[in-house]
Amino acid sequence: MSIFNTGINPFKKTKVVPVFYTITDDYAKYAAASISSLMRHANPDRYYRVIIMYDKLSLLNRWRFRNMVTRNVAIEFHKMKFNLYMQIIMHYCTKRSGSGDFFARPVYYYRAFIARLFLQYEKGIYVDSDTILMDDIGKLFDVDLGEKVIAARVDPKVAMVPEFVDYVEKALNVPASQYVNSGVLLMDLKKLRKLHYITQMTDLIKEDVDLVAPDQDYLNVILKGKIMHLDKEWNLQPEGENPAGAKLLHFNLSKKPWYHDDVNCGEEFWRAAKHTWFYGDLMREKEDYSEERAEADAEKIKALIEKADRLAKAGKVLIKL
Repeated sequence: MSIFNTGINPFKKTKVVPVFYTITDDYAKYAAASISSLMRHANPDRYYRVIIMYDKLSLLNRWRFRNMVTRNVAIEFHKMKFNLYMQIIMHYCTKRSGSGDFFARPVYYYRAFIARLFLQYEKGIYVDSDTILMDDIGKLFDVDLGEKVIAARVDPKVAMVPEFVDYVEKALNVPASQYVNSGVLLMDLKKLRKLHYITQMTDLIKEDVDLVAPDQDYLNVILKGKIMHLDKEWNLQPEGENPAGAKLLHFNLSKKPWYHDDVNCGEEFWRAAKHTWFYGDLMREKEDYSEERAEADAEKIKALIEKADRLAKAGKVLIKL
């Protein structure tokens, strides 16, 4: 264990609650706010291990994270290594880099490696960096998956956009009422290992099919029928949703509180961010966010919808197991 990994479980009779984030340096400041909120709501009688999976994370940023640890919330760093699976993913992303593709970065696929890399855990939680905890994440960990492999919330953004509904049902052959958002996942890691999930995903990626949200699309197709649907409170997306009773806020897609003033529940993000060493960086980023950037972000969302419409109208299923 390096000096940047911390924590020996002080509660030997309780299970470790492993919570995974996948980031690069540019996502570090958002993840820090999320981890800060996790710590604020953590049960003092349980032990949590935050595991940050990364490819590029500066020594300074690791030091900043290291200074956040508490008695019962440790932080561990795991640098992703180059292997055959990574080679396939990097090749797929490289072909799409520079195209404005939201998902043309390998970091979006790191969550698929969790079961394979962390054999010591039978169960784990993955959360996106643009999230804020409003309750103890240990309660999510305690959810009984039964025979299901993962638990996730049905993606509310799909139902809001007819083009996404058509894409999911026609191009992926997944009912829109079952298509889940991959930003918050409760995972049975033993079952994922038995399914050889990472192998299945990379085999499909090698087919080089153009998709709207590849990492999420592959998850929904591969695990179709094996997903428990979480209550919306564990992945509540404040844009367009009533935040009452939220246990986890997810600032999905373009409406980010570190860019805009008028974000529903944005104050919860800043409350968490103030307790991190990244607060100044976040304030400067907000000040530097220009109308041109906002217009560019809006164009990306528009392009995503147009792509979904085009692929749906092509009339063929894109991912075949």
